[in-house]
Amino acid sequence: MCKIFKNITIVLSFTLLVTSCKNQPMKNQPDADAGDSSAQILYIGTYTEDEAHLNGKATGIYVYDLDMNTGRLSYLGTSPATENPSYIYVHPEGKWLYAVNENGSNQGEPSGTISSFRLINGGKGLEFINKVSSSGNYPCYIQVDKTGKYVMTANYGSGTVSLFPIKSDGSLGDAISVDQHTGKGTTPRQETAHAHMIVASRDNRFAYSCDLGTDHIYIYHLNTDNGKLVLTGNNYATQQGSGPRHIAFHPFQNLAYVVNELNGTIECMQVDTITGALSRFQIISTVEQGNGHEASCADIHITPSGKYLYASNRGRFNNIAMYSIQAKTGELSLIGYQSVKGKTPRNFIIDPTGTFLLVANQDSDNVVTFRIEKETGKLIDIGVATNIPTPVCLKFLQY
Repeated sequence: MCKIFKNITIVLSFTLLVTSCKNQPMKNQPDADAGDSSAQILYIGTYTEDEAHLNGKATGIYVYDLDMNTGRLSYLGTSPATENPSYIYVHPEGKWLYAVNENGSNQGEPSGTISSFRLINGGKGLEFINKVSSSGNYPCYIQVDKTGKYVMTANYGSGTVSLFPIKSDGSLGDAISVDQHTGKGTTPRQETAHAHMIVASRDNRFAYSCDLGTDHIYIYHLNTDNGKLVLTGNNYATQQGSGPRHIAFHPFQNLAYVVNELNGTIECMQVDTITGALSRFQIISTVEQGNGHEASCADIHITPSGKYLYASNRGRFNNIAMYSIQAKTGELSLIGYQSVKGKTPRNFIIDPTGTFLLVANQDSDNVVTFRIEKETGKLIDIGVATNIPTPVCLKFLQY
């Protein structure tokens, strides 16, 4: 009994510490109503340390409520301190959250790590569980497979992808499957393999890894019985020098779209659900005028309706390219562009109802909310921006 009271005291103390943290990014925002059913809990991954390309200003993973009526964010708390939790993912059961710690070394043994957290207080708090090696350097992407049994990570620095078991308490075990990408591309950024994403297919039979350095999407059989990533042998080659970064799958058609960071294009592909193979049917630019190499594309997402697709341009553009998806063919048609009202849009997210799109502007320290016009797919600036230090990744708690 004493042990139970001791654990309760620890949890309550942690919750009070989080909500009173002096580093609250939004001191002028009221706390969200705990009983407000019109709110969605949002987690924000950040940079906490200085890197060659930025000055990290955050302290960890931030927790907010999104008001589904107004699009405004209200601060709830911050995770225990953790290094560069740039990309995060919420377990499908809503119990745990996993984060890369985007660190590592360009020499010697792999030193990247990933961390696990327990969601407490109805998801409004985060409690550290454990940390393990990412089996690579500078991990930049993480996802939980659809069975909830495994975590997958892409290590940009070492060009490796790794699979980790999730234990019954939400903690991570050491990697049980690791694959090394090999090769290089045609541009200075492509001197070696740079795994940038790994994501499960809709049916969870395959895993797809975009490699910016080799201009390939590596396609794996995802064996959830024994925890193995096994190459299918039919990797997809993007355009030379394109730098594939992120891929998005259509919510109910056998279609996939990859955004290429280095040449500012999207490649549209059919998905063979038997073999996992991809076949291209369209290439479209993410910029209307100017040099696509200046776009420095980052992210790509499709609305839950499957009608619209969005991609972020960084560089000198700092906007979201908006497209409609042709229902029969899957081809994209440009709608237009929306300024992100900030600088360097990294990850962005569409809420589960398809009402709002929120974008994390890394170098202007803000998250901006746009309303999605469902009749046209256009993003509507509603004048809502939230000050958050070096935000990178946005994920909702799924109920």
